[in-house]
Amino acid sequence: MTEPTTHTPPEAGPARTDYPPAPWQMVGQLWLSLFKLGHAVDDLRPAGIYGAAFVSYEPGSPLTYSELLVARPVPVPGGRGRRVSITDIWVDSPASVAGGRELWAIPKGLCDFELDTAHRGPLSTTDWTASLGRRPIASASFTDVSRAMLRIPFTGSTWQPGIDDTGGEERTAVLRGSSKALPCRGRWDFAADGPLGWLRGARQLASFRQADFRMSFG
Repeated sequence: MTEPTTHTPPEAGPARTDYPPAPWQMVGQLWLSLFKLGHAVDDLRPAGIYGAAFVSYEPGSPLTYSELLVARPVPVPGGRGRRVSITDIWVDSPASVAGGRELWAIPKGLCDFELDTAHRGPLSTTDWTASLGRRPIASASFTDVSRAMLRIPFTGSTWQPGIDDTGGEERTAVLRGSSKALPCRGRWDFAADGPLGWLRGARQLASFRQADFRMSFG
């Protein structure tokens, strides 16, 4: 008598998070402040100029989510200008995390956001907070009239050192778009015991708002 054969199903691998193919056609709002850091933190965060930004990617984008990032300018090989390298970044979209890491080696993590914006005529007031669980990362407040500005084009590029998600390969991306951009008033607070506490001693230089941006990234 032949005994019945049993088959053990193969172990399922980790679930893959789907994300849009590059380039991502994004629309939304951005608030940016520039800081001068007087001392090196580590190899990826030397002394120099950094930009800290809160971003809201809105309906009309393939993914809608909030973002907090810190980036610094790095030279382009051959001395032809500069691009930016993102040192720290959080979003509230798992798909954005997966796409950012696998497509462009952008080291995205997940966190929680609160955004409050009010308008009075051309004046906008905005408050942001980002936290990891109950642990604060950063908060910022902005006042601007950028929505009254004419739309102007912008271009740029990013360079990222390799991470595990790219097999150690460095990656670059190009961004092109337009926005209503003007200087604004901005005030930041970085939690002393948070992952951006190293920016607390940096000197804030200027703040800008990009209202209603349209951008191709990738």
